[in-house]
Amino acid sequence: MPVIIDENAGFCFGVVKAIASAEQHLEQSNSLYCLGDIVHNNEEVSRLSRLGLRVIDHNQLPQLPNSTVLIRAHGEPPETYALARQHNITLVDATCPIVLALQKKIRDGYEAMRNVGGQVVIFGKPGHAEVVGLNGQTGNSAIIVSSPDDLSMIDFQRPIRLFSQTTQNQEEYNLLISNIKQRVGHHDSDDWFVAYNTICSRMVNRASQLKDFAAHVQQLIFVSGVNSSNGHYLYDYCRRVQPNTLLISSPDELTDEQVNPWRGMTVGITGATSTPRWLMEQVKNRIEASFELS
Repeated sequence: MPVIIDENAGFCFGVVKAIASAEQHLEQSNSLYCLGDIVHNNEEVSRLSRLGLRVIDHNQLPQLPNSTVLIRAHGEPPETYALARQHNITLVDATCPIVLALQKKIRDGYEAMRNVGGQVVIFGKPGHAEVVGLNGQTGNSAIIVSSPDDLSMIDFQRPIRLFSQTTQNQEEYNLLISNIKQRVGHHDSDDWFVAYNTICSRMVNRASQLKDFAAHVQQLIFVSGVNSSNGHYLYDYCRRVQPNTLLISSPDELTDEQVNPWRGMTVGITGATSTPRWLMEQVKNRIEASFELS
């Protein structure tokens, strides 16, 4: 029976753009700094590090005057750009266009709320790189919520503008919106609470694509970096559709004892939007090699 790779799996276009920017620069200089892991996948980070990409953190920026630094797809807050100018650092800005558009929406929302004593709320993972960049558009004054349990942080007697991190779960966002509407109650103005649909359409579509793929295989291998929020969400979604779902980050994690019982099954391989296609190909090769030996 076949081992098939999900044709819709692989990097989202924002990550593709960031990696292409890094590779293009490395072809010319053989060295480039990146502010944080370019993607939440250790295997891809290791591949790029062999080409000369060096991961740094924000504390190291002042120590790298006159250097070139890549801003990854997650985006950065305004203070990062100011710090780079201060130290004459050249930025290769690979922020995802969808994230850039969201940053602008949040800046506009923040200005509107500041004029009326309102508040900006961001549905996202506290400390996540994208959320840090989004919050920076509000002078770090936004309220970050990750579930309805966090709604006590919001003052429902003041106007609210709600945005979502681009990689969040649409169903959970809808639930959050419903909860806020119930607590806001009735106000004279329709503008009292406005929720913006800012989840990336690829994320929304990805769930339905995965549902179809997972339902048509007998064993599913989900390949994802351990630090990928998107990966954990999509893996859990797959497991609800196909209980025979295994999460791995590398083909080295598979043993012959695991793989051999899959002989005769249709085995599917998929991954997060931060999982490179070449890594899923390696997983496929590993499984097929075990079948040949057994």
